[in-house]
Amino acid sequence: MTNRRIYSVNKVLSAYNAYLMMEKGLSANTCEAYADDIGKLLKYLQAESKTLGSLDAATLDSFVADLYDLGISPATRSRIVSGIKSFCRFLRMEGYIDQDPAALLEKPKAGRHLPQVLSVEEIDSMIAGIDPASGRTVRDRAIIEMLYGCGLRVSELTTLGLSDLYMDERYVVVTGKGSKQRMVPMSGYTVEVLHEYIYGERSRLDIKPEAASIVFLNRRGRGMTRVRVFQIIKDLCAAAGINKPISPHTLRHSFATHLLEGGANLRAIQQMLGHDSISTTEIYLHMDTSRLREEILAHHPRNMRRR
Repeated sequence: MTNRRIYSVNKVLSAYNAYLMMEKGLSANTCEAYADDIGKLLKYLQAESKTLGSLDAATLDSFVADLYDLGISPATRSRIVSGIKSFCRFLRMEGYIDQDPAALLEKPKAGRHLPQVLSVEEIDSMIAGIDPASGRTVRDRAIIEMLYGCGLRVSELTTLGLSDLYMDERYVVVTGKGSKQRMVPMSGYTVEVLHEYIYGERSRLDIKPEAASIVFLNRRGRGMTRVRVFQIIKDLCAAAGINKPISPHTLRHSFATHLLEGGANLRAIQQMLGHDSISTTEIYLHMDTSRLREEILAHHPRNMRRR
């Protein structure tokens, strides 16, 4: 069987992107991450004067070794290798290559790092630090409530639609990774803040037609970007004097950790976070154990006696 020649790398990449979105059901953000990783491989091939059609296992091993030499973390290298393996399977499936050169490519051990978590007091101090003069006081409170009170990813927050909110029933329908939907309950306070924002600050905006159905909007009446949400959280942490590496995902981690500490079932937390595997959610068990260990070391009389 004769392989299909690659006349245009861009056309191959476009076909691969369509495959990821249409057949694998991956989100646009995930597809973009895959494209970035494949871009790194293509730059490496160009530097080595090699083509995509001649890709082999030795070249991929050298590429991964190069990532190590550049000081890229094991977690990032592992993600890149996953993307490359997926791309090579696609090339083989479409007949661009005879054999899959990434079939035996091993992912670096990423290790398990416990994510940063905020205390309830720190989250309250962030809310208290919202500047009333900004004119977006209620919106920013609502953003924190959805990230922390419902455990949303930032991409889920920015695409949240008005029709996803069931405020009378106190739950929200969240569309997560792979377009999978889940139902997450909302507290009475979250519903109250959302109601105040939607029928108050939001209603006074000059809303653009393409953003009419989106919940969270910027001051120009357009949908908010992930970068803008990140900046809001960063600014609120700075105003509250919180000196930790914080992102919107930190509020999601805090949501899960506080639920577990409050006695919530791990399976229920998995469903609310939208994790495909319970093993992903189990990291919060490790966090709970780690915090318990710290408490024991700090307060157990046997340890205090040795200070």
